[in-house]
Amino acid sequence: MKRRLLTVFILGLLSLWHQPSTAQTVTLRLGHVGFPGSLFAITTDEYAKRVNAALKGKVEVKVFHSSQLGSDEQMMRGIKVGAPEMFLPSTVMSTVEEKFGVFEMPYIIVSRAHMKKVTENQQVQKLLFQGLPAKGTRVLGVWENGFRHITNNVRPIVKPEDLRGIKLRVPGGVWRVKMFKNYGANPSPMPLAEVYSALQSGVMDAQENPFPQIASAKFQEVQKFLSLSGHVYTPAYLVVGEESWAKLPKESQSTLSKIAWEMGDFARSEGERLDKELMGKLAPPMKANEVDKDAFIKGSMAIYEEFGKEVPGGADLIKLIQSLR
Repeated sequence: MKRRLLTVFILGLLSLWHQPSTAQTVTLRLGHVGFPGSLFAITTDEYAKRVNAALKGKVEVKVFHSSQLGSDEQMMRGIKVGAPEMFLPSTVMSTVEEKFGVFEMPYIIVSRAHMKKVTENQQVQKLLFQGLPAKGTRVLGVWENGFRHITNNVRPIVKPEDLRGIKLRVPGGVWRVKMFKNYGANPSPMPLAEVYSALQSGVMDAQENPFPQIASAKFQEVQKFLSLSGHVYTPAYLVVGEESWAKLPKESQSTLSKIAWEMGDFARSEGERLDKELMGKLAPPMKANEVDKDAFIKGSMAIYEEFGKEVPGGADLIKLIQSLR
């Protein structure tokens, strides 16, 4: 009897030993600053769903929205040491590689079709992505933040001079600050999580964001005017820390990269859908107006010249992107 019990016990241990262990699953935290319902949330959730289905038992992507893992700046610093492992930045990428500031040039991207061409251009990829691993990061895919518009509580913005004296929240990145200073505004970088209360209290008069960010952050509750400037199209980038990436098996790396790149079309398609759907939810309550885009383009020449002079290869990069229209 004892011998039989011992045999059953050993067989039980062996069966447990051969069962797949969930402890071997690698968890990748993917952080972003978008709120639920934002394009950031939609695209990261879809990416996680696709990866988790493809790499079940090997890799699990867990999404953390609404700055749960920190501000853009905090996550950009943290990703280099695996805290978090993955991140979806937009404007703040220019703080890692200054050439990414080219997407801060007003009206340089004219359509989503244009952005797709830019994204797939091998020369653009080489100029923007090649040096990142040495800086501790790697871009797996180019997604979307979207075409940005100005909201404020002072007056409708039709021409750049209408921005004079307006306290405007911008994301981290030197070129957005310079652009709005040229227009006459008083721009200040601020984490997205703090913007609603700053607008509500009057610390800030204005902000600029794509429709999905405006709507998901509920800025329409604390802003009177929506000026349809479309002044900048901001890409979003799925970034992984190089240290975290190096620990993954080649097969997992390949799947993560493939799905990330495929998600670019999904992100742009969802961005287009949301732009159409959200207009009716934002105005009213906000009062919408068209802007004089020619005046804004004319008022933007100085920032193009400055970027071309300050950033090595900047002028050529501008010409390359414009040639893909």
